[in-house]
Amino acid sequence: MRSIDHRLMEESADTSSSSSYYFSIFTNYPLISAVLAFTIAQVIKFFTTWYKEKIWDLKRLVGSGGMPSSHSATVTALAMAVGLQEGFGGSQFAIACILTSIVMHDATGVRLHAGRQAEVLNQIVYELPAEHPLAESIPLRELLGHTPPQVVAGGVLGTVTAVFGYLVTLDS
Repeated sequence: MRSIDHRLMEESADTSSSSSYYFSIFTNYPLISAVLAFTIAQVIKFFTTWYKEKIWDLKRLVGSGGMPSSHSATVTALAMAVGLQEGFGGSQFAIACILTSIVMHDATGVRLHAGRQAEVLNQIVYELPAEHPLAESIPLRELLGHTPPQVVAGGVLGTVTAVFGYLVTLDS
C-alpha cells in the first residue's frame, strides 16, 4: 500500500495528470459505494412509503428514519469499501469502522428516543385547548432514529453495495 501523500506527489509532479487529479473523485470507490448505498436506501424508503400508505412522499427521498437506515447503509458501505480497497488491517479501515459504530449506535440510541419523545410531545400539544398559546405550534419531527432491525438492514445493504462495487471494479 502506498500512502496518499506519495500518490499526491506523483500526480502533482506529472502535469499531464493534474487535470485527472481533480476528476479522481468520480472514480473514488469508497465514496461511490457510500453514496450509492445511501441512494438505494432512500429509494427503498420512498417506495415502501408508497406501498404502505399509497402516497408519493418526496420527503422520504431525503428524510431520516424508516427502513432501512440510510445512515447505517452509508457508513457501512464506506467502511467495507475502504477495507476491501486498502486492507482490513490499516488505520483507514479502523477509522471507518469506528465511525460506523458511532453512527449505528447513535441511530438506535439518542435519535430513536428523541423521535419517540417527539411523538409524545406532539400528542400533548394536539390535546391542548385551541386557546392555549402552544396549540398552534409546528409539530416536531418524529422519524429521527431507527429500530435495531432498521439499522441491521442498512448495514447489510451497505455491505452488499460495497462488495458488489468491489466485484464490478475487479473486472475493469
